[in-house]
Amino acid sequence: MIPTPAKTDLVIFDCDGVLVDSEPISAAVLIDELAQLGVSITADYVRDHCLGRSFPTVSRAIRESFAVPLPEDFEQRYRRSLLARFETELRPTPGIEALLARLIPFRCVATSSSPPRVARSLEITGLAPLFGADVFTASQVARGKPAPDLFLFAAERMGVAPDHTLVIEDSRPGVEAAINAGMGVLHFAGGGHMRGGVPNLPPGVRSFDNWGDFPQVLLRDIREG
Repeated sequence: MIPTPAKTDLVIFDCDGVLVDSEPISAAVLIDELAQLGVSITADYVRDHCLGRSFPTVSRAIRESFAVPLPEDFEQRYRRSLLARFETELRPTPGIEALLARLIPFRCVATSSSPPRVARSLEITGLAPLFGADVFTASQVARGKPAPDLFLFAAERMGVAPDHTLVIEDSRPGVEAAINAGMGVLHFAGGGHMRGGVPNLPPGVRSFDNWGDFPQVLLRDIREG
């Protein structure tokens, strides 16, 4: 069993890049779909401008940055291609199942992904039974990350105070959302998309890249906090 401080009654996990190693697949699909429209972006662009944001926010940024109109069915085409690749390529981040099996506090998922995407991601990777109905998405709140709305909504639904909640995130917008919600936060850098570099994090945010280190990182963070 993982010892956790009494004040940590809930751990909120982001999904993409934290529970499932989906971000390299997502980036490849977005790059391919945009290339068909004559728009060229790189994996670095995706990591810097798209990570942790909802698809409508990403689409708006692309339209504004490249002055290009996107087809009305662009999101549907992207999601269709993405889910098709998920079926054969998606995997959980290494070690997450063992960590979840030993975690003491309540846990839930809070993600910018669409409800169908997160549901299928958890099903494909076998993580769905570990969370049940405790999965929340940005579609349920007015503002996405970095606003605190989603994390506050998740904590309220789980019946836990924000200052008794710890968030595990891989993106800067997600980290900022946790801070804005008044919650503890750790940055997970173990996803495949982090091989190109960890995002510039707010001061004082601890980063780790191995679920086997989670207990030690958490306890060290508490001792130094």
